[in-house]
Amino acid sequence: MVAAGALALSLTACGGSDNKKSGGDSSSSGAPATGATVTLPKLDGTTLEVAAVWTGAEQANFKKVLAEFTKRTGAKVTFVPAQDPIVNFLGSKIAGGQPPDVALLPQPGAIKQAVDKKWAKPLGAEAVAQLTKNYSQGWQDIGKVDGKQYGAYYKAANKSLIWYNAKVFENAGAAEPKTWKDLLSTAQKVYDSGVTPFSVGGADGWTLTDWFENVYLSQAGPEKYDQLAQHKIKWTDPSVKQALTTLAQVWSKKDYIAGGPSGALQTEFPASVTQTFTGGDQPKAGMVFEGDFAQVNIGETKAKVGTDAKVFPFPAVGSTAPVVSGGDAAVILKDSKAAQALVTFLASSDAATIQARLGGYLSPNKNVPNSAYPNEVQRKIAQALIESGDHFRFDMSDQAPQAFGGTPGKGEWKDLQDFLKNPSDVAGTQAKLEKDAAAAYGSGS
Repeated sequence: MVAAGALALSLTACGGSDNKKSGGDSSSSGAPATGATVTLPKLDGTTLEVAAVWTGAEQANFKKVLAEFTKRTGAKVTFVPAQDPIVNFLGSKIAGGQPPDVALLPQPGAIKQAVDKKWAKPLGAEAVAQLTKNYSQGWQDIGKVDGKQYGAYYKAANKSLIWYNAKVFENAGAAEPKTWKDLLSTAQKVYDSGVTPFSVGGADGWTLTDWFENVYLSQAGPEKYDQLAQHKIKWTDPSVKQALTTLAQVWSKKDYIAGGPSGALQTEFPASVTQTFTGGDQPKAGMVFEGDFAQVNIGETKAKVGTDAKVFPFPAVGSTAPVVSGGDAAVILKDSKAAQALVTFLASSDAATIQARLGGYLSPNKNVPNSAYPNEVQRKIAQALIESGDHFRFDMSDQAPQAFGGTPGKGEWKDLQDFLKNPSDVAGTQAKLEKDAAAAYGSGS
């Protein structure tokens, strides 16, 4: 697997001025459009296909970025909706002789897989130059395989957030917690006010891996996190025991979880969010943990982000609050001048700033001004990602072999679902995690 876990992904503060886009085409001399920061070639008559799993508003907003690329270059770009897991989808397209020109891949392991299968093509000098200019070394390195740049991370996710029902907190006299101890106190206040503290989407095992990763990163520290991500230490390590024991402080309190553990295991992620923000003063829960993308689900309720639905960073379990991120990288499958130009554009602050203004999106591009995000909540989330420094880490399960970290009903997902059901069995959970990890990492599947 890509040694992404070994990287200290230090993100510097957003810099640069807020360059407004004129949307003008590049001139025939190749000069950038007025106000643009990247030079793009003229590509009239060229067609491109871009595949991603994005749907709804996320897809619609990305299409606006692609439209700007068309405006500047003349190339016609078609968005191809992909099924998840996208690697399987791409495999069928490639087998049929119809691969898209560019695909957005959501895991470092998927990039490695695409390279191993000889699907992915290295990025050219222009795209690499944009990455060097706009991205921290860590974000660049995640897109590398064997030292070559194959991926340009266009989108990030801050997966270290807890969303809360503002009215519930107000009624309970609860404040945003800074530490794990504070979080437990806040949960008790919410419980005492008559509302169940937490909504947990346990039917989707990945939400449980995110719970674990945040506790583990903050408590064990980035070096241990890196070692566990690469299976250089075993899941029977005392640091894993400590993290699971800490998690059990919430998961073992059946009255703290909406529906109890059995109800949580039947609740999918979208419902875990929406049930926190419906029901007036008596929702099914006062808080729900997950990333910035939860805003999409909050939008399906009457709750307004920033007023009814507020957010705080995952509290510090150890000395430093964790920041765990995911992301989607643009990878070229059919090498051409146009495909290279598109990834160069996606690696620029121009493209990222366009989508940042539209909301529901975070960029790992350090030259996207914080002011580009459309509301205070988005700016707060982006700032937390930026300020995380050396403690920022990429989602651990996304770095693992898919058989362990990314398959429903198997591996880490299943083992943590079993732990949610029986949080007293720390040693047994560790043993199962280690058995499954050893099998998956050994086979590389």
